[in-house]
Parts: sequence; C-alpha cells; structure tokens
Amino acid sequence: MKLRRRSFFAIIFGSLMAFLLLPFNKNSFEDSVKKIEGERISLPPPRLKGDVSLEEAIFLRRSKREYLNKPIKLEDLSQLLWAAQGITEPALWVGLRSSPSAGGLYPLEIYVAVREGGVIGLKAGVYHYDPYTHTIIKRVEGDVSKDLRIACVDQEWVEKANVNIIFTAVIERSSKKYGSRAWQYIFQESGHSAQNVYLQATVLGLGGTVIGAFIEEEIQRILSTNELPVYVMPIGPIK
Repeated sequence: MKLRRRSFFAIIFGSLMAFLLLPFNKNSFEDSVKKIEGERISLPPPRLKGDVSLEEAIFLRRSKREYLNKPIKLEDLSQLLWAAQGITEPALWVGLRSSPSAGGLYPLEIYVAVREGGVIGLKAGVYHYDPYTHTIIKRVEGDVSKDLRIACVDQEWVEKANVNIIFTAVIERSSKKYGSRAWQYIFQESGHSAQNVYLQATVLGLGGTVIGAFIEEEIQRILSTNELPVYVMPIGPIK
C-alpha cells in the first residue's frame, strides 16, 4: 500500500514539475492578439468605482434608440470599451478580461465608429480597441455613420448615435480547440460582452441598443476587415 502511495505521489509531483517547466506558449498569446498598424490614441484609465450600484444598473437597463445631440467624453468611451473587453487581471498568456471566454481564447475584437462631433477631442472615424494597452488605433478616416446605418438595414438610430461599438470575431481562435462548437461559444461571448456595455452605459447616463440585423459584407467593408461581424451597438446620451 505504501509503495503504491509513493508511486502515486511521484507521478503527481513529476506531472506538476513538467507543467511548471513548460516553455511559454508564445503562439497561443500571439493568436489572441490583433496586430494593427496606425495612429494610436491612449484612453483614460478605467474607473473601478461609480455612483450607481450594480443592482440599480441592472434595474435601470433598457434598450434606447433616441439620443441627445451632444458629445460624450473620451472618459466615457474608455469605460465602455473597457467594459466590453478590457483587461482586468494580467496573466501569463493573454490576460483575464471583463467578460468570460471559452478556453480563455478571446475570439472577439472590438471596433468603434465615431460620428462627427460624437466624442469630445476625438476625430470621426473607425477605431480598433487594443485591450492590452487600453488604446484605440485608427482604421478608417471620416464619419461612416451613414454607411453604417445603410449596412444595418436602414436603422436610423445607428446614424444618430455618438458611437457605434461593433463586435467581430476571429473564428479560428476558438475553432482550433472547439471545432464547430466555436460558433456557439462566440455568440454566447458576444452576449456577455454586450451586457457589460449595456450596464456601463447605464451607469454613465448613456443609452444604447444591440443590433443583429445587418449586411455582414457591408460591415466588413466599413471596418476594412474580414472578421465575422456579430453585433452593432449604437450608444449616445439620453434624457
């Protein structure tokens, strides 16, 4: 019996040491990092305390499609993007984020289309959010809100919103582990992330809605990407 117990602990100890001595899997990290060149703009650091409780934010959350004609602050945009996919705890490979991901593979990418005059101090255009540096990188110059409205089958609140947060997915990040089930996980993850944005917008006194009706190819053209569009989320100030 003692010999078996010693053998068992020897196997466990050996397995643990082998795991600890594994080299850093650089490829796994690089697969989850979107490399985009362009003008990079630093965002204000996210605030971790607000004036509205989680319970109150859940109670007040509504889909809003009418927005006031006034700009939002860059600090507000920073909070929204951080809520969507921000890093909440650094980790060895990709870092832990504000919303869960199957296998920690994080297939979602976040873009934001800013309307002319939509955000104080930020030019109109399409930006990509980099959660690792909490920055945005300009992808497209100019106001694309009209094109985005047309791509979203003429939903007028898309054009009137200050910003449209657009969720896309790099399917291969999840499918390499989960195969065809990756699709299911990606859609679940986009829901987790969008709900975070809903609640954060509520806390900031902003409103928004989620849109799943759009022409995928047109969204890809506007963003200049071949990633899978999953959600479009117009957001703006409300009464």
